[in-house]
Amino acid sequence: MNTSHLQILLTVVECQSFSTAALKLNTSQAAVSRAIAALEDELGISLLTRGRFGARPTLMGERVLHHARQILQVCDTIEHEINLAKGLDGGRVRIASFRSAATHVLPPLIAQFSQRFPAIEVTLTEDDPTSVEQALREGQVDIGLVPLPRSSEEFDTWEIIRDEFVVLIPASFGQVPEHLTWEELSQYSFILFNYAECTSVVRNHWSQWGQAFKVAFEIKEDSTIVSMVAQGLGAAILPRLAALPIPASVQVRSLPVPLERVIGAAIMANVLHPPAVFAFLDVLRQTGLFSKTA
Repeated sequence: MNTSHLQILLTVVECQSFSTAALKLNTSQAAVSRAIAALEDELGISLLTRGRFGARPTLMGERVLHHARQILQVCDTIEHEINLAKGLDGGRVRIASFRSAATHVLPPLIAQFSQRFPAIEVTLTEDDPTSVEQALREGQVDIGLVPLPRSSEEFDTWEIIRDEFVVLIPASFGQVPEHLTWEELSQYSFILFNYAECTSVVRNHWSQWGQAFKVAFEIKEDSTIVSMVAQGLGAAILPRLAALPIPASVQVRSLPVPLERVIGAAIMANVLHPPAVFAFLDVLRQTGLFSKTA
């Protein structure tokens, strides 16, 4: 019997609604419905009635709920004892990340981690990838989020997410086709991200197709680039996460040949890390206690 299905059942009964339970569990309503259906199929009984007054337990559902609460309480106790043995009943995880990943990737994961391990302190520092690497080397942080691959063998790394490079075009330039060609893109002047690692990836990708790349401005901050595009000062190519939030006055298109950056987690190799660090790696990778099947 899947304990996550029992937790979903308890949440649906508590909320008296599949949709509200889905919001509380940070999942889809379809996933909640599938979990309840799977539990009912496994037990061979109906656990809930669905009507105008919401989702309510059947008579047998009430009895199952009583035992489900006991099962989940025992599971929590077991997990607490294991965490004590592993040294997860306290400690600290220090994270460094470049801005867009710190803004759009880490907050929900930190919240998920802190909900499970409230006694572990989590700190987050924003910096560019090169500085994140240096902070790892100097022992100032435990985990760094950086674009992959990294050239150094000092680090153990894991892919976390992929982020597409998108073309940002002012609405004032007129409606552009959904699928752009290199020739169409070469007509624009671009506001370039003045960050060597990201810019070189774009330039190298562009140069493979033999088109001119006209630069109007070179800007350090991605938010400034988006604002300038919105004002019609040029087009831009940025990773989607770096471009968020994208104003309504900016059109977003894919490159003629897709380009992605890989965002990964890095720790120093051959270093003895505390259990809290590996627990946070689990939430980043959605493995272990944070596996979707756990």
